[in-house]
Formats: sequence, C-alpha cells, structure tokens
Amino acid sequence: MRNICMRVNYDGTDYFGFQTQPIGNTIQDVIEKSIKYLTGEEIKIHASGRTDAGVHARGQVFHFHTESKIPLERWCMALNTRLPDDILITDAYEVPLSFHSRRSAKRKTYRYTINANQFADLFNRRIQLHHPGKLDIKAMNESLPYLLGTHDFTSFASRHSTKDSHVRTLYEARMDHDTSMCRVDHPRDQGIIHIYLTGNGFLQHMVRIIIGTLLEIGEGKRQPEDMKHILAAQDRSAAGPTAVSKGLMLWNVEYENLLKKTCDNVLRSSI
Repeated sequence: MRNICMRVNYDGTDYFGFQTQPIGNTIQDVIEKSIKYLTGEEIKIHASGRTDAGVHARGQVFHFHTESKIPLERWCMALNTRLPDDILITDAYEVPLSFHSRRSAKRKTYRYTINANQFADLFNRRIQLHHPGKLDIKAMNESLPYLLGTHDFTSFASRHSTKDSHVRTLYEARMDHDTSMCRVDHPRDQGIIHIYLTGNGFLQHMVRIIIGTLLEIGEGKRQPEDMKHILAAQDRSAAGPTAVSKGLMLWNVEYENLLKKTCDNVLRSSI
C-alpha cells in the first residue's frame, strides 16, 4: 500500500466546493473518478480542508492510499489528461502511511481579492470581488492586527458551524495593495487588494465574514478598532456580512516533519 500526496489548483466557479456532496459536481468527485479511470481502484481522497462552492485553490493538498505501481513522476500528467481544464494537479509525493493531509497540516493561508477599480477586470472576474465604491484602504489595513493571536472566532463563524470549539489562532493578517492597474485618467480606480490570512485552522465562512467586516470598515460604516469588539462579542450578528465566495482562494498549506524534505519546500515557495 502506498500513500500518495498531491497538490491541486482549481477554479471553483462551476463546482459545489471541494468535498463530496449529495448533489455531486465537486472537486473531490472529479478527481476520484479520474483516479478510478487510471487505476481501476475505488479511491477516497482526503484533503487538507474543504472549500465552499465557488471558492478556488492554488495550494490544496490531498492524499490517498493506493496499490497502484504507477511511477510517482507519471501521476500528474496521467491525471491531468483526464481532468477538466479548471482542475490541475501540480505535484505528487509518496509519503509515509501515517501522513494525513488535514491532521498533519500546521498552517493554512487564504487569500481574498478585491478589485477596487471603477470597472471589473474581464479576465479575472471569476476570482475577484468587484467593489467600485470608494474604500478607506488605510482603515481596512489598520483593523487587521486586531485579528492576530488566539481568539474565539464565533463572531466570524457561520451560524451553521458544527465545530465544538471556535478558538483558532491567526499568525498573520496582511494586505497587499497593487495600484499598477489603476488608469491615470480614471481617478476612481483604487487598484487590486489582496488580503492574506494565515492560521492553524479556519471555521466555516470565517475568512469571508472577516472580509465582509473589512469592507464595512472600508466603507466607513465601522472603525478599525471595532474589530476587537466584534471578536469579544462572540456573536455572529456583531460582524459584517459574508463576502461572496469567488474572491476567496486557498493559497497555501504548510507541513512539518513528514514532508519537510519534499512537499513542504514546494508549498512554502508558493507564497
């Protein structure tokens, strides 16, 4: 028995998330069917975490057990020829049987992208939230440090969350503001905003609710220091709305020990 670990990128626009659903059409379903076609085995893959409908990934990691003797270097090409154009396997590793994509993960990073220009980007509209209204980007950036550390993130969790604990740790919360796409003759253009959140784990809708709250701060409806009061409330109604899914991307997953010499080095290089 072999334990194969892979890294996959996908445009989640046309899927109902990563994890298998009764209604079908998920990333997991498509990959498992491709593996079955390739090996003849009924394989169940295990991912580093689930992503919701419409969410994308460039750093999703999954593993599966197989008796196939296909050489490691052939897995990516063999699967990619059987996968649709919006799903791409980029790396494959053979790891110890004890490795688990979710339980072995140490840190995850999500990126959310906001297009704050007057007009949407035709070619990136599937992976960006378009917000043409004026934003106080400085205030948004000033609110991010309040999220750092270990907190009860109930205020930023879906009301449908089934987790026993909503305590999570955020190691990094940063913003990259790219104004290179602003047009000189369009003063309403504010550029592209990328927000990166790195933590030991995330709750359902957690990143998207944080983004919805940041947008309210940017719109002047809240102040940066309100973020700490929202956290302390431990009440979903205290936070802002849930931002649309298309701007969210699972950016990176980091591991230690088991993948130190292989997978981890590649995954870290993606940031």
